[in-house]
Amino acid sequence: MSIEHAPILERARAQFAEIIAHQRLQQIGVSVHVIPLTPEEAIGAPWRRDFPIIIGKERVIEARVLGAKGQAFTDSPQVFEGTVTDVLDLDLTVSQNRAVFVAALNAVLNHLGMVKGAVHCKDDEPERCAVEIADTIARRFGQSTVGLIGLNPAIAERLVERFGVAGVRITDLDPDNVGSRRFGVEIWDGNHRTEDLIAVSDVVLLTGTTLVNGTFDHILELIATREKRYVVYGMTAAGVCRLTGIDRICPCGRES
Repeated sequence: MSIEHAPILERARAQFAEIIAHQRLQQIGVSVHVIPLTPEEAIGAPWRRDFPIIIGKERVIEARVLGAKGQAFTDSPQVFEGTVTDVLDLDLTVSQNRAVFVAALNAVLNHLGMVKGAVHCKDDEPERCAVEIADTIARRFGQSTVGLIGLNPAIAERLVERFGVAGVRITDLDPDNVGSRRFGVEIWDGNHRTEDLIAVSDVVLLTGTTLVNGTFDHILELIATREKRYVVYGMTAAGVCRLTGIDRICPCGRES
């Protein structure tokens, strides 16, 4: 398989390896320290308490490389200590390893000044982020039907405010969300109805967490088949989007 048709993380890994070699980082054995963060460390104290990280459905892991930070959402957090070369050698068919790889990639590219927004926003910033995302989608794509893959309650609420209940579709993988209604919109099962969401949407807004949970490539294939426009949101996707040219939005993401 040519690298152009390889899975997205393999494409990112190939480019990451070239950067590491060019910067000679593998020769000095740069340490990668990855730890899971508490909700307060990751997102601060927002007034909204229904974010997945706060209710315990997801965790943020943080990689530190040469003083720079990079983060990733995952439902399978683990501690990791190794070199950049160790990260490049990880088996990316394993969810925990994908999370470590993505966080470490974000940290290295953050250190090199190649990405912005590799660290999660905090406190009141997630709400401001949601408003800016909804405004940006409206400005770029006009009055559209927006498909949100991955329930972020703040973003979902602002999309409904901007595009109306009839103009928003949402899928999620959490069984506690599936079948419920949020802001008037029924949450569809992401395991079975993602294709339905893409079919009825003018533009798809998908969480970068799909890179870690292993669903991104299938979703991208469905989007390409339907010839739909799409944008990835969040800090998790910072490095992968930078290396692969994928459109990402993360208005309030931090560098540290």
